Amino acid sequence: MTERANYTASELLAVMSARLLTDGQIVFAGVGIPLLAATLAQRLHAPGLTILFEGGVVGPFVVPGELPPSTNEQRCTRRANMVLPITDVLLLLQRGYVDVGFMGGAQIDRYGNLNSSYIGDPEAPKTRLPGTGGGNDISSLTQMIVAMKHEKRRFVEKVDFITSPGFIQGGSSRADSGLISGGMYRVVTDLAVLGFDDDTREMSVLALHPGVAPEMVQENTGFEIEMNGFAHTEPPQADELAVLRALDPDRLYTA
Repeated sequence: MTERANYTASELLAVMSARLLTDGQIVFAGVGIPLLAATLAQRLHAPGLTILFEGGVVGPFVVPGELPPSTNEQRCTRRANMVLPITDVLLLLQRGYVDVGFMGGAQIDRYGNLNSSYIGDPEAPKTRLPGTGGGNDISSLTQMIVAMKHEKRRFVEKVDFITSPGFIQGGSSRADSGLISGGMYRVVTDLAVLGFDDDTREMSVLALHPGVAPEMVQENTGFEIEMNGFAHTEPPQADELAVLRALDPDRLYTA
């Protein structure tokens, strides 16, 4: 990879993720890169995009330089359209009002299943993770975008636990399990933009970021990944980086 002197890997994740969002969408976003990406999209090309937070907030205005550290924090509520009980927000998912779910995870496999519960043996895990929160609801009922660093320890053959379902075991297994809507749409990493085959539901490379060779993606993936016919993304532009840095001047999420 060529040297990236003008943006960090986290800034790249936020910009590439923001480009996937469109005006008029309702986006269920977590904190960190998902929040930054959704807000960046609002500021630049999707003024009608509505953000939902798990804590119950619908349509907040995120103040530049005052990013909330949690979806339950009071800064999430500024100029919001409404603040609901968490159960009512999750009911919006079940009623089909949410277009996109947007979050990260500790592990992901070839079918887009996410693990944010634990690493290792369930009886004696090496690492305990935050758990599901609303992640299972979101991934079960929306089109999902996942943003995460591209590392072999994260992109694994089989996740240690399915916290948030992707396409389960591929093919029709998601629908056969009763999840008849939603699914994994895109995975955005610091190396590439990834999608899923319409039939097999296996992960594949759609586009490589500037300076990334195909071999780098495979070296950082714990399973064979399809790479036929990929494109190349445009690097983050000056206006995208300027807005992003105004939102997060202290590099809370983009260091």
